[in-house]
Amino acid sequence: MALVLDGNGTMTVGNGDITGITRGAIESTAIGTGAVLQVVSQFFTGAEISTSSASWAATGISLAITPTSSSSKILAHASFDGAGANSTSKTCEWTIFRGGSALITSNAGGILQYDNSATNFHASVNLHYMDSPATTSSTSYEIYFKTNGAGMRLARDWGGIMFTLMEIAV
Repeated sequence: MALVLDGNGTMTVGNGDITGITRGAIESTAIGTGAVLQVVSQFFTGAEISTSSASWAATGISLAITPTSSSSKILAHASFDGAGANSTSKTCEWTIFRGGSALITSNAGGILQYDNSATNFHASVNLHYMDSPATTSSTSYEIYFKTNGAGMRLARDWGGIMFTLMEIAV
């Protein structure tokens, strides 16, 4: 199978049955729906982050991605350890925000909520959300948390926080 580069940014493979490859980029129509177009990921370590707020509080753990198409979806995934102490009957919740608004707003929608009647707890937290930002501008996502107890922690000193954003072709 021959590979032909014509000097104008067009590439033809074999009998030309692969199209949509131009000027060094593969267009989403050539890749197909569901393909991962880009990944932005960071592993955060350092001191733990804590709150005793009953309202959503920013953790400072954020990432930005610039979608290549306004029709793209962004899959946000966060994985970390959470902990709470010094209170009984506490509720701890974590979610992902975009532009100051919670993306996951209920247990049915995927928010992670941890109820505990013991004095201390430790939980593995995994958040996933498929977003439709409808933009090609840089878009920021951030982990938020809240509690009705005396205090909770997002423990990046217990193994770190992995936060990943993936642009998915639609």
